[in-house]
Amino acid sequence: MAFQRMLGELGRLSVIPALLWAYAVGVAGAATGVEETPLSSLTDDRGHEIRLRHFSRRIISLSPSITELVYAAGAGDRLVGVDSYSDYPDAVKSVPRIGDASNLDLERIVALKPDLVIAWRSGSAVANIRRLERLGLNVAATEASSLEDVPRLLRMVGKWAGTSTQAEAAARIYESELRYIRRSYAHRKKIRVAQLIWRQPLMTVNGNHIISNMINVCGGTNLFASAPALTPVIGMESLLETHPQAIVSSVSSESDEREIRLDGWIGGGAMEGSPVIFVHPDLIHRQTPRILQAVRKVCEEMEKVRSAPGRQ
Repeated sequence: MAFQRMLGELGRLSVIPALLWAYAVGVAGAATGVEETPLSSLTDDRGHEIRLRHFSRRIISLSPSITELVYAAGAGDRLVGVDSYSDYPDAVKSVPRIGDASNLDLERIVALKPDLVIAWRSGSAVANIRRLERLGLNVAATEASSLEDVPRLLRMVGKWAGTSTQAEAAARIYESELRYIRRSYAHRKKIRVAQLIWRQPLMTVNGNHIISNMINVCGGTNLFASAPALTPVIGMESLLETHPQAIVSSVSSESDEREIRLDGWIGGGAMEGSPVIFVHPDLIHRQTPRILQAVRKVCEEMEKVRSAPGRQ
């Protein structure tokens, strides 16, 4: 169950006012109503053609990331069902639940009569997507492999839902903030970084993961970038052998998502002096505008590592 919960989650310390405004637009719903212009076919991140006869009015989300994206794109009031772990923004708490990544309630999904189901390409089980499609439902799969993909997905959702005006506004706010962060850390000294996303088993990310892109933006080098799997399982020996200068951790308590203290667990020997940068999993795992809060924190903490005595 712990690993299933991780799948449900895998999705700036001071909150950016503009981003809050973008989410407020989503929570309130589209003020101008649904655009009624007929849709042509659109392509999802599997390369599959999605055909809608009209802008989607009844959306089901299969991951917390997608749920947040739908709200941020101004289409929150189109959601008729979400997965069990969708908990942000507060407005989503009243939306019906349809199961999680490993156990979808297909009967309930059909009963909700969605005109679009949005899945997470790397997190939603392929078998579940196929079952939904065999039931005659429109299923679109999305994936953010880089920070630049977030505004692309916002625009994609806006096109599907007919809320392009709100989606475009949120996308531009995000892009402006990301450009600023990139410029701020573009020429910093490289820091060797190991990312931990799960403890049992010990898991990290490779270079194709959005978290690896975040590390690069902050002037870091992902020590497991060349691993063949997107989220490889590693041994403690492998971690020790990399001699990281910093560890970015989103490993949290299963009960309340607070940080699990790793100091004693990884301390000693080759790990001595490697600071642990904890980022809440909801911020770093979810492919949404809130990921910029995680980027800001990681960048700021890595800058402290650079300026620490003996690191010059």
